[in-house]
Order: sequence, then C-alpha cells, then structure tokens
Amino acid sequence: MLSQDLIWWITVFDLPALSALFWMIWRTRNENRAETDRLHKTLDVRCDQLREALSAFKLEVAKNYASQKDLRALEDRLVSHLLRIESKLDSTAIKTAELTSKSGK
Repeated sequence: MLSQDLIWWITVFDLPALSALFWMIWRTRNENRAETDRLHKTLDVRCDQLREALSAFKLEVAKNYASQKDLRALEDRLVSHLLRIESKLDSTAIKTAELTSKSGK
C-alpha cells in the first residue's frame, strides 16, 4: 500500500497546492469572463455611437451639399450664359471690324 510518508506528503502539500491552483484558475476564468463582458458592452456602446455619428453626418451632407442633379443644372445654366455672352462678343467684334474697315477706307 501507500507509505505513511507519501500519504502525509499528499495531505499536507499536494491537496492544498491543487486546491490553490484550482481556485486561481476558477478566479482567473471568472475575471476573464467579466472583463470580456465589459469589453463587449463597451464595443456595443461605441458601435452605437459611431452609427449615430455616421447617420448625423449623412443627414448633414444631405442637407448642406448639392446633389449631382443640381450641379448639372447649374453647369448647364452657366454654359448657356457663357455661350450667349460669347455670341454677343462675336457679333460686337464683327461690327467693330466692319466699322474700322469702313472708317479706314
């Protein structure tokens, strides 16, 4: 059978040491679980904050920036005005050239 010294060794050292190791592992596991839960909650809150900020930014962009349709309409208006100005300048240049050619003769 087991000798008296071996039983004494197991009783005095091994069982308390194993109990302490079990307790440390159990406590570490619970602390890790609690910390993981805390991190999940923090990440959820921050994700919600980011979603809200992104929604607010999208709303601000939609309110304050022109759409492509509006920009195209503005570009078309500017081009048509510039073409009218160019045609008026061309006709004025032709009239000026005719007047200078008549007065130069």
